[in-house]
Amino acid sequence: MQKPVIGITPRIIVKEQFPMIGSPRSYIRALTAVGALPVVLPVGVSVNVLDELLDQLDGVVFSGGGDIETERFNGLPHEKIYDINPERDQMEIDVTEMVLRRKMPFLGICRGIQLLNVALGGTLYTHILDQLPGALDHSFKDGRAPEEIIHTIRLEPGSCLAQIIGEPEIEVNSLHHQGVWEIGEGLTATGYAPDGLVEAVELPDYPFGIAVQWHPEWLPEQAHATRLFEAFVTAALENRTR
Repeated sequence: MQKPVIGITPRIIVKEQFPMIGSPRSYIRALTAVGALPVVLPVGVSVNVLDELLDQLDGVVFSGGGDIETERFNGLPHEKIYDINPERDQMEIDVTEMVLRRKMPFLGICRGIQLLNVALGGTLYTHILDQLPGALDHSFKDGRAPEEIIHTIRLEPGSCLAQIIGEPEIEVNSLHHQGVWEIGEGLTATGYAPDGLVEAVELPDYPFGIAVQWHPEWLPEQAHATRLFEAFVTAALENRTR
């Protein structure tokens, strides 16, 4: 059986005068472990080139990374905002529109849930600790392993995500300081942290349209992470575009 080809939205790395694009190996590992062929999408090409490229893909992972421009969601300014890259923001919003138009399966991770929410008209906390009353500290700390379990997630009964995971509550890592505030159009919140922060959203009546705030690609030993990637890749194979 032919393996599904999955595009990963890239990080833009500026090192001296040599800008580069790439992806953490954790995404590659997680996708290949469940039988997919991952490819890193380009930045700096035209919308037409991206559109043509998506015709060759079976699904897209919207990956983690830096913060989204606050101007895109009328966000509050904050000194902790970092790694803004308007070029990446625009590229991912363009890809979101192309993916939704095709009803192509997608999985958003960390920044990915935030990007999807903004693309659909939602808003974000620009720094959760200062804007969500009673918030946990969701941010990544230096010296801590990215796979360290930080808090639980309560899944909405009957949601697509809950059916995939098969458990009402799971334990996850946490590597972010921003998060979903007002939900974007058409999205349904399906997972919550103990402080009430939205940690998962999905598109109802869609082949596979799920985004999560934690990093399942860093949790290969957790059954719920494997189930999520397996379900995504299965949907990509069943809904291939070519």
